[in-house]
Parts: sequence; C-alpha cells; structure tokens
Amino acid sequence: MKINYIGTVIADNLSELMLPYFQDMVHAGFPSPASDFIESPIDLNEYLIKNNAATFLVRVSGKSMIGAGINDGATLIIDRSIKPSHNSIIVAAVDGEFVCRRLKTKPKLCLVAENKGYKPIYINSQIDFEVTGLVTSVINQFT
Repeated sequence: MKINYIGTVIADNLSELMLPYFQDMVHAGFPSPASDFIESPIDLNEYLIKNNAATFLVRVSGKSMIGAGINDGATLIIDRSIKPSHNSIIVAAVDGEFVCRRLKTKPKLCLVAENKGYKPIYINSQIDFEVTGLVTSVINQFT
C-alpha cells in the first residue's frame, strides 16, 4: 500500500500529530451484521413525505431526465404544496401533456431536460402551462 502524507514531512521526524493520508480507496461494502448497531426501522412514508395531503406518486416514462438520476420506470414523489424555484425539478402540464423537467426561470421561463437529446420547452403566452408539483424524491428500481 502506498501512503502519502499531506504537507512536507521528513520520515525521521514524523510528529505524533501528523496523520497519514492513505491513497487507497475504501470500499463501501455491506456493513457488519452486528445487532448492537441496528437502528429502528425506517418508515419510508415518514421519511419521504412531508405533506400527506399534497403529495402524490407518479411513474416516469422516458429518458429525458436520466442526467438527474430519474430513469425510465422510476417513481417520483411530488409535493404540490412546495413552491418551485429556479432549477427545481417539477412535473407540469404543458398543452395538456404531463412532463417532468428542470424549471428555469431566467433568462427565460423554460423547462429543460437532463438529456441532451431533448430540446428545452420555452413557456410563452401561447402555451397552456401549469405546474403540477415539485419532485422531492425519486425511487429507481434496479431489478
């Protein structure tokens, strides 16, 4: 294993206060199953949903938001009570069709995909546009 120290160090005069910096990676594997460290179960509803009355789930179809980690088939958790701002990921109705995009409020109001294969949707007075809600979480399944 190779060890690099931060700063200038002479090996013969290594102070007790100097801490080694290991260049090797630490693998993030499965933790020890020791029962002393088990926490209480997590209620995903409590963890992911802040306002039950204003929250709903929707499944994604398409690849327009893969750059934001929203894969085809993912489930979005959407909160209607949170006001979106510049760069928020939202679900909106655009001319009667629901889309998930990143909201840009400047320099012009538009909805931007997180996939270079999709063009921005510029919002103007001729477009029927309504924000449905703010995406607060995404659930992707890998199997």
